Amino acid sequence: MNKLTDSGSGTKYIVFAAALVIIIAGIYLAQSVVVLILISVFLALLGTPPLLWLKSKKIPSGLAVFIVMSCMVIILILIGAQIGTSFSGFTQDLPLLQKQLKEQVKSLSYFLTANGIAVNEKFFLEYINPESIMILTAALLAGLGSVLSDVVLILLTVTFILLEVSNFPVKLRAILGDPEQAFPQFTLFANDMKRYMIMKTILSLITGVLIGFWLFILGVDYPLLWGFLAFLLNYIPNLGSIIAAIPATILSLIQLGFGSAILVLAGYILVNFIIGNVIEPRLMGRKLGLSTLVIFISLIFWGSLLGLVGAILCIPLTITAKFAFEGNEKTRWVAILLGSEKITDISKPIRKPVK
Repeated sequence: MNKLTDSGSGTKYIVFAAALVIIIAGIYLAQSVVVLILISVFLALLGTPPLLWLKSKKIPSGLAVFIVMSCMVIILILIGAQIGTSFSGFTQDLPLLQKQLKEQVKSLSYFLTANGIAVNEKFFLEYINPESIMILTAALLAGLGSVLSDVVLILLTVTFILLEVSNFPVKLRAILGDPEQAFPQFTLFANDMKRYMIMKTILSLITGVLIGFWLFILGVDYPLLWGFLAFLLNYIPNLGSIIAAIPATILSLIQLGFGSAILVLAGYILVNFIIGNVIEPRLMGRKLGLSTLVIFISLIFWGSLLGLVGAILCIPLTITAKFAFEGNEKTRWVAILLGSEKITDISKPIRKPVK
């Protein structure tokens, strides 16, 4: 009897693993659609607080959505026009920058050799290869532009999501057949997610503005572009700020010399240290409950599956998966593995419901 039970349990796990592989493969194949939906949900999360505020002022739902979407469109047009101009200039200057970079590498190689450090020029060009970093930066921004090329469809999706925001709890209660049904766990999850996305966006915006202003003061070309890149990559935990600093530092080295490159790098380090280690922990409040290892693995997983958008949204996506696993006793162990909390009593729920 025990053998039959073990066999049935083993089959269940195999079926679960096979289903998971099929789901992941389906997401990968439908990457463009999934990315579009994720961007729409992200923008809808940012638009929900002003929408609810407008509705609290007795403004009709349709008019409130129209006001929020109008502001969102104006912001996107202003930012897109400025970033597009900077990116176009950077792309045109890229061949010249590559040529200047090779000359800088040769000069550095000769300098090190003259001072008794035998370094082959080939080492810098093939192994460190700063030239490819600039090309990858251009490809990254171009890839983001192609994702946002469906901006009309994205904005329409955001509009429909915002129109359904206030009606969703009512519909869910109607499905469950209980007009007084409360959703404490879901409410806690939604509040955590909304707070994270809004605060992360504000802090990323501050980071981008400070970086762009600092580069403008130093005289580095395309400060708006590098500020936008710092804003964008600040969503990526741990590695994003490091990646954002590399192309701007290389450009400052080519354009202004070694001293300015050190100042640029110091500015990135200072801004990201203050924002990431001083301000962010205080404003974020209660942690969202993911271990450091899980954050790193989720960055790799979602980034490989959905590209740049997956890397940017890896934390919200993993938190959503954790919440889904918490809702079922059979998968609750997965939520425990993903979490960072110290579980002292496994009979107690991981998250405390809101009263």
